[in-house]
Amino acid sequence: MATFNLPGFDPACPVHLTSDLQQDQLLSFPAFKTWTNTLRHSLALQTSNPNHEFHKAPYKLREIRIQSVDWFGSGEKKRLGFIKLQAQITNDEGAYLPGAVFMRGGSLAMLLIMQPEDVPEGDDKEKHVLLTVQPRVAAGALSFSEVPAGMLDDSGTFAGGAAKEIEEETGLQVKADELLDMTALAMEGEQNEQQLQKGVYSTAGGCDEFVPIFLYQKRISRKELQDFQGKLTGLRNEGEKITLKVVKLDDLWREGVRDSKTLSALALYQNLKRVGKL
Repeated sequence: MATFNLPGFDPACPVHLTSDLQQDQLLSFPAFKTWTNTLRHSLALQTSNPNHEFHKAPYKLREIRIQSVDWFGSGEKKRLGFIKLQAQITNDEGAYLPGAVFMRGGSLAMLLIMQPEDVPEGDDKEKHVLLTVQPRVAAGALSFSEVPAGMLDDSGTFAGGAAKEIEEETGLQVKADELLDMTALAMEGEQNEQQLQKGVYSTAGGCDEFVPIFLYQKRISRKELQDFQGKLTGLRNEGEKITLKVVKLDDLWREGVRDSKTLSALALYQNLKRVGKL
């Protein structure tokens, strides 16, 4: 198994690869690039900011061990999917920070609010939300309710990726400029010293995943709204078995209580409305 020193880190940080992973594959993996860039900046803040909690005994990245790799696709379409790694981060006094990371990169989530078009404009009555119900093996579930979501790739903008996922999971054709990034809107004016991504970190204790959450609102006929209920969608040839579920916006907190993306989307929507940004 090969070892190389990670560029841009001082002291030298050896990276130990698995037998099925090459240096250029790891360094070009978007999730790894994002994570190392953010971590490098956060570590530098310890010395540049005399008020930093760890200024007197700054932590340093000493070593990375790649423990396992999951690949997506095959042949020319084969690409890195997930990485499990252990990062050794210690200071000169021997203290350490937990460094187990399940690396998968960013995802996208969408809050899709539908309202019958015969409800007066500006009225919040009878708003409904589209949820997807699908197997989530990691949760041990064959029927898990959540807002539409999908993995983020490096092929385009966040909004463009969200529009693509909406069509795949619901059949709705949405233009990217019709989507509102609620996470970015909520973070306007923040001082992001650590240069974290503009998204919700659902499991920051062990996973790098960040989730920008978008809003799409549309007025449709009652027949169209009814037709969404129980509709089968998803990329079946890629193992997606999705059924759509229509729930009242007022009931979303209960219907999506097990899904952090759904609760985050609801909290963003309600509070952005409260402060007049929606």
